[in-house]
Amino acid sequence: MSERRMVVAQADCPARRVPDGTPLTIPEGTFVTITQALGGNYTLTYHGQMVRVDGTDAHLLGLEPTSIEFPPPVNDLILEEQVWQALGSVFDPEIPVDLVNLGLIYGVKIDQQSKQVDIQMTLTAPACGMGPVLVGDVEYRVRLVPNVNSVKVELVFDPPWQRHMMSEEAQLQTGMFY
Repeated sequence: MSERRMVVAQADCPARRVPDGTPLTIPEGTFVTITQALGGNYTLTYHGQMVRVDGTDAHLLGLEPTSIEFPPPVNDLILEEQVWQALGSVFDPEIPVDLVNLGLIYGVKIDQQSKQVDIQMTLTAPACGMGPVLVGDVEYRVRLVPNVNSVKVELVFDPPWQRHMMSEEAQLQTGMFY
């Protein structure tokens, strides 16, 4: 979606300031302008600043929410495939391709005892101004996985990201398949 559209917050809505990722709350009844909707998330203008609202909270803006559902847990274990499912629901803010298919996720480590998920990820460019926002997106979505108490994301730049790290599907979708 590229058209600008004004909506009213139906309830207090969590958001993160772009590009630094600082959490804030958009109060109920506040008018905001949607400037971009990609990958199920929304970029808004709120009091003159850009903010990002996760698609799972879109109902708080009167919009259709993104649904990330997991079966009820049968024990207290964190399932790695569910962590990867959550990671696959996080999209680059500029192109509608998820971080897994972009090849930005380098590793996932689960500590079952502390219920913490550690993620190593990179950015397409070390100077990407959206880094903190993407880290926040990853933390937010992985915390939705059953039994996860905390998420720690480490940005790494070795090895540097290169387009061959993308899945073939992502390369085709972005026109980067050679």
